[in-house]
Amino acid sequence: MPPTYALKVDASGDLAKIVTASTPPGEHSGFRLMPLGVYSLDARLELARRARYSLDVQYYVIENDGAGRLLLRTLKEAAQRGVRVRLLVDDLYTARTQQLLLALGATPNIEVRLFNPFCCAREQLAGRFITSAFDFARLNHRMHNKLFIADGVMAVAGGRNIADEYFTLNTAQNFIDMDALVVGQVMSELTAIFDAYWNSEEVYPVAAIVRSRDLRAVMASDFDDTVGMADPPPRLDLPPTDVLGYGPIGEELSAGRVGFLWGRATAVADPPHKLRSMTEAEALATSVTMRVWGQLLTAEKEVLMTSPYLVPGEKGMAAFEELRQRGVALTLLTNSLAATDEPLVHTGYVRYRQRLLQAGIDLYELSPARTTRNKRLERFGSSLGRLHAKTAVIDRRMMFIGSVNLDPRSATKNTELGIMVDSPQLAREMLRIINISKLENAYRLRLVGTAGAIEWLTVDDEKEVVLSTEPESSWLQRFYNRLLGTVVPESLL
Repeated sequence: MPPTYALKVDASGDLAKIVTASTPPGEHSGFRLMPLGVYSLDARLELARRARYSLDVQYYVIENDGAGRLLLRTLKEAAQRGVRVRLLVDDLYTARTQQLLLALGATPNIEVRLFNPFCCAREQLAGRFITSAFDFARLNHRMHNKLFIADGVMAVAGGRNIADEYFTLNTAQNFIDMDALVVGQVMSELTAIFDAYWNSEEVYPVAAIVRSRDLRAVMASDFDDTVGMADPPPRLDLPPTDVLGYGPIGEELSAGRVGFLWGRATAVADPPHKLRSMTEAEALATSVTMRVWGQLLTAEKEVLMTSPYLVPGEKGMAAFEELRQRGVALTLLTNSLAATDEPLVHTGYVRYRQRLLQAGIDLYELSPARTTRNKRLERFGSSLGRLHAKTAVIDRRMMFIGSVNLDPRSATKNTELGIMVDSPQLAREMLRIINISKLENAYRLRLVGTAGAIEWLTVDDEKEVVLSTEPESSWLQRFYNRLLGTVVPESLL
C-alpha cells in the first residue's frame, strides 16, 4: 500500500481556532480529564462533527452496538462533508463488525485498515483461531491502542474502546474508565504514532481481508440501514456536569474556547512490529510498560495506580518492594474477583496479592455492588460495575493515562499507548477520581494472623464490615479460579 500521513495542520479550521483561543502563552500541552463515559463518547462525536480536514481513528475494539454504530455513522457523515477519514481497527474482535467496516471502507474519503488480521473462518472468534492454529505466535500479538485525532489539533486518548459498556450504555455491565481530551505540542507525537501504525507491515486494507456477505457487491445501503443513516442521530443523555465540575465539551466548543489543564507531556507507544522483528526480551525492554515502570521508580513520596489487570511478575514485585524500602507510599486499585471480566488474569494477580500486602502496599479491589450505589463517577443503575482505567499519579505532579495494564500481555504481547504529563493541577484531579473509587467503590485488603490470611474491609451505613472470603463471588467462581491458578502459565495472562 502507498503510505499516507497526517495532513498538515490548517490554522483556519474551526478546531484549530478553538485550540489557539484556548492556549495561554507559553503553555505546552492541555488536557481535560473525562471520567464520565457518556461525556467521553460525546467528545468523540463532537470532534467528528466539527472536523473539517481529517479524522485519524485507532481502536482495539469497535463493537456492532449502539455506541459503535453511532461512531461509525458519524465518521461516514464527516467523510460526506469532505473530511479524510483513516480508521484502523485491531482484527481480533471484528467478527460482528467486519461487514460494516467493509461497507464503510467503500465510502469516498474513507479508508479502513485491519491490524494483524486472521485469514479464514472469520465469522466467529473460535473459528478464526482454530483455522489459524499454526499461526498463533503471530495472532497472539494485538494492537491495544486507543486514539481519536481530529484535524491534527485535538485528540481523545485513554482506556476506552468503542462499545456500550465503556460509556455506561450497557444494561448488564459497565466500566469505570478514563479518557482525556488532548491539545497542544503532544499532538505531533500522537499523529506520528498513528502514522507509524497506519503504514506498518502489520496493517491490511479491509477489502483485502473481508469478503462481502454472499459474495455480492458491497452496497452503501448495507451500512446505512444498519446504522440508521436515514433517521435522526440518537441523542445522548448528558448530565449537566461530571464529578470534576465540567460540563459537556460541546458547549465550550460552540463558545470557541475550552478550559484545559496544562503541563509538559510525552506520548509513547510500542512499535507496531513488536515481537515480529524482536525477541520477547527486546520487546519488554523497549515497551511502554517498562517506560511506565521507569517513571514509577523516580517516585520520592507516593504512587497511586489503577489497573484492571494486575500481574506484576517478579520484576514488578521487585520494583514495588524497592519503592517501599525507600519509604514511598504505594496504593494500588484493581478489580475484585466479582468485578473482573478476565478471571484467568485474576488468578495471576492472586499469586502476588499476599506479597503486595506484606510489602506494605495499600491494596484495594473494586466492588461491583458498591459501584451501583455510588452515583458520583457514573450512573450504573443495576448494571455490574468494573474497573478498566489505567492511570497513575506520582508525587502529586506526574500523571499517566493510557491503555497499559500491569500484566505480561501489555508488556510483551500487545502494543500499547500512553501519555505522561507533568502537571500538579492535572495530577490533583486524577487523585480525586482515584480516591473516590478506592474509598467509595472498593474493598480495602489487609493481612491477619501469622498464616497471612486476607480480609476485605468496607463501610456500610457508617459501620465497618469485615469479610474473610472473596466478596460478592460464588463458591463456583472461587473454585474455578483456584483450579486454573495452578495450571495457567503467567506468560499467557
